Amino acid sequence: MNRLGMSAHLQSRRRFLTSLGLSFGTFSLLAGCGAVPLIEQLASGGSKVPRIGWLGGAQAGPNFRLDAFRLGMLDLGYVEGQTFQLDYRLAEPEEFTAYAEELVGRKVDLILASGTQASLAAKHATTTIPVVMGGTADPVGVGLVATLARPGGNVTGMTLLSTQVGGKRLQILKETLPGLARVAVFFNPDNPLYSSVVTELEVAARSLGVELRRLQIRGPADFGEAFESATAGHADALFVPADQLTTNNRGRIIELATRVQLPALYELREFPDDGGLMSYGPDVADLYRRAAVRHVDKILKGAKPADLPVEQPTRFDFVINLKTAQVLGLTIPPPVLQQATATIQ
Repeated sequence: MNRLGMSAHLQSRRRFLTSLGLSFGTFSLLAGCGAVPLIEQLASGGSKVPRIGWLGGAQAGPNFRLDAFRLGMLDLGYVEGQTFQLDYRLAEPEEFTAYAEELVGRKVDLILASGTQASLAAKHATTTIPVVMGGTADPVGVGLVATLARPGGNVTGMTLLSTQVGGKRLQILKETLPGLARVAVFFNPDNPLYSSVVTELEVAARSLGVELRRLQIRGPADFGEAFESATAGHADALFVPADQLTTNNRGRIIELATRVQLPALYELREFPDDGGLMSYGPDVADLYRRAAVRHVDKILKGAKPADLPVEQPTRFDFVINLKTAQVLGLTIPPPVLQQATATIQ
């Protein structure tokens, strides 16, 4: 199901919830407040309703990851506020540790952690409460699980497989820009996922005869200097890994890339949706739907995280914004166009 299809499905589910007198947003008002949880008021016969803690990044606008997870739960027959409760903690990365500890203190039954940094914070906060990763780049490399097949401990979930598709991303850039010689890549030393992502890109770059140059970023104020460095270093293209810093500042990044006429490939399709040139990466919404089915539901029914394999993406999006290509004076070769799963006119 593509993003448009998911949106239609969500609207259908919202109408269903409305018919029950409920809504997706009804219960989020209780997150973090001292009121008696509505879920406990709705539970019949004093039965315990599972409480799931959601730990993820704060962001402007709709949270499609959260909606996709809700949709996955609803497809299994779970109704938020009746058969499970979501306890939300949406924060900046530096706040994840405190909020993870808060969720543990609230004795949630499971923590769903959105992203690598949130997953690490949850893992460090508890060794007993199950933690389900919504999407991490390299869970083995950053120490979240022992192996994908046998996670061990209390953590399992979904991986973005980001550290194993670097070659494909560079190949797309090389096919789009036949004279490609130098690719700049954002690198945030404060985020553990970048090391493995960039290392894998460097291996792929050597095999393709491409030079990879790191552009260090730690905050929004660093983007301008990073693009100046890319221009001064005669970069032919840019790759932007996904994390909270880049995703929350994608408008600024896209603006700068357009200003200096630098073709950019992004990890997430939100970027071409908002005017970036191209993206190649997993269908993130699908990962969160599958997390509900493959991990959360099973754990709530008694399965142990250690026995549930970490699952990899099965669907990838390659999105091209043809309007942006025209602005950049770039003609997308037909073989590249044929690979696209979606184009934006």
